[in-house]
Amino acid sequence: MDFFTNPDILLGDKLLEILYIVMGLVLIYTGVRNLTDQTNPHRYGSAFFWTVLGVVIAGGRWLPAIVNGGLIFAMTIPAIAKRVSKGESRLPSKAYMEKMSDKLGMKIFIPALSIGVFAILFALFTNLGALVGVGVGVFAAMLILMFFSRDNRPSTFLDDAADMLGTVGPLSMLPMLLASLGAVFTSAGVGTVISNAVGTIVPEGNVNIGIIIYALGMVIFTVIMGNAFAAITVMTVGIGAPFVFSHGANPALIGMVAANFNIVPVAMLEMKDKYGVIKNQLFIALFMLVFQIAYMILFK
Repeated sequence: MDFFTNPDILLGDKLLEILYIVMGLVLIYTGVRNLTDQTNPHRYGSAFFWTVLGVVIAGGRWLPAIVNGGLIFAMTIPAIAKRVSKGESRLPSKAYMEKMSDKLGMKIFIPALSIGVFAILFALFTNLGALVGVGVGVFAAMLILMFFSRDNRPSTFLDDAADMLGTVGPLSMLPMLLASLGAVFTSAGVGTVISNAVGTIVPEGNVNIGIIIYALGMVIFTVIMGNAFAAITVMTVGIGAPFVFSHGANPALIGMVAANFNIVPVAMLEMKDKYGVIKNQLFIALFMLVFQIAYMILFK
């Protein structure tokens, strides 16, 4: 409890840690459900993978680094051996889903939109951070869905989460791994190299050009890495901090918008064309890129 009672630790960090604990408990539930699921052909490997991942996410802060590393290494074994799978989905019937679709109509998008709305509100009007806003938005979305239908109970959300995790499988760890890769690149000095290179072409103090290069660099690095999580750290250290934030731009607004450029991994979608995601997102992505650069420049 020292972490949560320490006055030197920001409230946003404490709330974020609570969200990690909740996510860890959901993963542990997923592991237990797989263990008891007779329809899962690899229920023991699946249970081990999800339970260990849940322990690391929920309690990683309080575990020694060597223990965390050992657990992460151990849980890769069933993933590499392809012993992580899912059983039969507990989805409602097609008739029920069509009935609810007709009943709710466009209102079905309200819960999803609430997550983004809370993220923006928390980023702009509180010191708690956008990630805490996302977590609050998720709980708000759950309450909205429970208001829409009495059939939506806490167990419904737990089972849906377990089904989704089972469908995605070990690839659900990809964002975390790429985020770690970004930290490794930063420690290796990649951000410094980028900063030195950009410094030769960006006029000193020109925040607008800095924002444009920051956003374009985020896009290019995301395309190279396949995901924005590795790009965020490197680009923020190399371009965002020295050429944008240091000249008075709002880090919460700029960072939140710039980091929005992301690519769904082709492997997760099991696509034959490894550039298929980029091709299908191209026109929308270009529009979003221009719009968000203009947004960042106007509201920096």
